[in-house]
Amino acid sequence: MAFAEAVRAGRAPRHLPGEPGVWVFIAGDMLVFALLFGTFLYYRAQDPQLYLEHQGLLNQGYGLINTLLMLSSSWLVALAVQAARAARAAATARLLALALLCGAAFVVAKAFEWSEKIGAGFTITSNDFFMYYYLLTGIHLLHVLIGVGVLLFLWRGVRSRNLAAQIGVLESGASFWHLVDLLWIVLFPLLDLIH
Repeated sequence: MAFAEAVRAGRAPRHLPGEPGVWVFIAGDMLVFALLFGTFLYYRAQDPQLYLEHQGLLNQGYGLINTLLMLSSSWLVALAVQAARAARAAATARLLALALLCGAAFVVAKAFEWSEKIGAGFTITSNDFFMYYYLLTGIHLLHVLIGVGVLLFLWRGVRSRNLAAQIGVLESGASFWHLVDLLWIVLFPLLDLIH
């Protein structure tokens, strides 16, 4: 309640959104992904022709669609947090539902993309490029699935409980979802665009 009153008075306190433990997890996750990205770049430098040749086989349309879905969902989650801070429960629930749909659409698009690659005979054992492609996008997809579960939990929570009591949980979930978005924003150009 003190947060909402401070916002209304025009002097919102500065704070780290969500629970501190979530930020420890986010920092650790970012470190793991940084190591994975660095490993990918190292091996790419060892055989640039192989990576460039197989990078050209990726469908950048899927990457663009997934980027738009991730950016849209992240924006919707940010708007949901703002709506929650303004004690607008219906708007918060609606925005979380839309973000959840974007996350689910990302999963569907990734399934189509992988099916296309596997159908063309490119699997995790085809070569180093596709090994990293499936490894990196698979770990990210796992994060998306967990994030969709978190968004579903948040959506149910804001519909059934006191919204003011949910702000910290909502901020924690939103912070995780923004991490998932940030990882994709690095992953898409790394795999599809950088020559």
